[in-house]
Amino acid sequence: MPKYDFSVFVNVEISGVDLSSLSDDELSVLYRQAEYCQAMTDSDIDKMREIVSEDMVFTHMSGKQQSREEYFADITDGKLNYFTIGIEDPVISVNDNTAEITYTSVLDANAYGAKGVFRMTGTHRYEMRNGSWIAVNR
Repeated sequence: MPKYDFSVFVNVEISGVDLSSLSDDELSVLYRQAEYCQAMTDSDIDKMREIVSEDMVFTHMSGKQQSREEYFADITDGKLNYFTIGIEDPVISVNDNTAEITYTSVLDANAYGAKGVFRMTGTHRYEMRNGSWIAVNR
């Protein structure tokens, strides 16, 4: 079995990148992002807490900002329901214990009553803590 088996992420589709062209560090960041996206579609708050720093602030397309726990509460109660997430054209940079992944997110979701497929490009930042990539705002 490969070190990074992306096939385990059944609700996450990665496109626009040749995985064999990525370094081990880049693959580890992409894998962590896919792991987080899968947890979003599974509403797996325990896994999301493992991946996201406690002081994380989420900013929605509308500009609304939420703390980590406010965001997780909206997922738990169904206000935010993610069905599938695409990671399109990811560009990953790793510098020692920090990393960034920029990509177009393709969300099939019901977000606060707005159902549809939403596309947005953004950058997610990670910090290596105790041997794991943790999502941070930096």
